[in-house]
Amino acid sequence: MSTRTLTTTLSLTLLLVASYGFAQPQAPTQASIDAAAFLEVAGEAMTEREGRLLSIEDFLVLSKRPEAVLLDTRSAAAFEQMHLAGAVHLNFSDLTSESLQRVIGDPDRPIYIYCNNNFTNDEQPFPTKLPPAALNLPTFATLWAYGYRNLFELGDLLELEDARLRFEGSAVP
Repeated sequence: MSTRTLTTTLSLTLLLVASYGFAQPQAPTQASIDAAAFLEVAGEAMTEREGRLLSIEDFLVLSKRPEAVLLDTRSAAAFEQMHLAGAVHLNFSDLTSESLQRVIGDPDRPIYIYCNNNFTNDEQPFPTKLPPAALNLPTFATLWAYGYRNLFELGDLLELEDARLRFEGSAVP
């Protein structure tokens, strides 16, 4: 590219940016997204989470108590394929005050969560995500933001063939 073409291209780009106001982004008039509050709630939730990671033995015993909710927030397709026996489904993208009240009810009820990254050896129902993108993290933080404080999480990495696990779903033999 010649110097003249490059100069002309840069000049036109700067002119477009200036004429459309891109140089100074405008703040929305009615913010429905609060990044600072998200980071604050997520930080608080992650601090609490550290003491709520359970071994598979404790997770299985506690999540089977009558008052407990074993919650799976993966996609509906993944849940239908395979999920821990007794789990209820609520897609992460559908977490709202209303859906949480309908599925969980009492905010003091104990909730046990797991995600794709707790299991190995089958990428179909449990596709592995990058560790900082594991679904456990935003699920825990979101439930915390909605006022659910009695949260616990499976802390182990397990093979699907682990004899302690019971699964349900269309992909279960």
